[in-house]
Amino acid sequence: MKNLSIGQRQMIEIGKALMRDARVIAFDEPTSSLSSRETTQLFRIIRALRAEGRAIIYVTHRMDEVYELCDRVTVFRDGRRIDTFDAGAGLDRDRLISCMVGRSIADVYGYRTRELGDVQLDVKGVMGPGLREPATFSARKGEIVGFFGLVGAGRSELMKLIYGAVKPTAGEITLKGKPVRFATPRDAVRAGVALCPEDRKQEGIVSIASVSDNLNISCRRHFSRFNVLNGRKEAQTAKEFIGKLAIKTRNGETPIGTLSGGNQQKVILSRWLAEEIDVFLMDEPTRGIDVGARSEIYGLLYGLAEAGRTVIVVSSDLAEVIGVTDRVIVMKEGSLVGDLPKAQATPDALIKLALPRQTCRPSSLRRSPAEPNATELRC
Repeated sequence: MKNLSIGQRQMIEIGKALMRDARVIAFDEPTSSLSSRETTQLFRIIRALRAEGRAIIYVTHRMDEVYELCDRVTVFRDGRRIDTFDAGAGLDRDRLISCMVGRSIADVYGYRTRELGDVQLDVKGVMGPGLREPATFSARKGEIVGFFGLVGAGRSELMKLIYGAVKPTAGEITLKGKPVRFATPRDAVRAGVALCPEDRKQEGIVSIASVSDNLNISCRRHFSRFNVLNGRKEAQTAKEFIGKLAIKTRNGETPIGTLSGGNQQKVILSRWLAEEIDVFLMDEPTRGIDVGARSEIYGLLYGLAEAGRTVIVVSSDLAEVIGVTDRVIVMKEGSLVGDLPKAQATPDALIKLALPRQTCRPSSLRRSPAEPNATELRC
């Protein structure tokens, strides 16, 4: 299991629930790590389960899923039930969003144009685990570059190769016109490249440690002298970024594991803002984050780009990758297969590039003859 992607683990978890022949099934953010093809397959399963008379509780932050699947929707905010609505075409989207975030959001993505500078990151012929062909692309100062593809396309693997978390077997990376080699992530950070990983809880934070410890974990070398940490400086840095990024926490000593996903993501961003980072690799930056926190995260990304930083956003959310980026690079089966400017990055164009050569079309659910109480999915 540990060798599978998050999306594959998610599908196995869903399969486990189906095998139990449960009458009530709760899906908590089930599509957060799934590709569009896997999401379509999941929706088909859920509709079949509903047709069998099972009750489905579906927790999601994605508005389109509410309208596509649900009969009724209840909004929670800050641990309180806000309201319950009948879902369907008559449910006003703006009203629903307002209930979710406590304010009106005209445009969740809020895309902002900006001037682009010289090439800041140049990747040539990089090859390694998870890639089928050498990867070549570049990104400029002030640019937000999106990476889109189905789960298993090699996007996260490429980010880890750039970051030094996995050693490349070929190729070269140029940063601000100078060739660089990252033997470890530490080398990348000190050169000005940082990664916000897809699996935030496992790879991005130390859940039992405090907000302050997680925020300062990289930059604390600047606060120590003769291997003695300057606790006062760390506390000041934590307080500064808690305020700047509006992180919802009692104080810097609060365990980060008790924070919401959006606030954990802000802590990870604060960690790199405290360093001198030029290239931000953002792998699924809003996975499992509500629409209000998403808007705040997008604002932070635009701010980084406007300050001349390079931001690379890896996302399985088609609307997100189109909404926030200046251009979109598409990956399929370990290869880069397209590089589209914003004007050409339409849903149809991206999906057409991302779909595998052969797709498996799942048939309807049916009872397994070997296990009468189990539900099996066949292709």
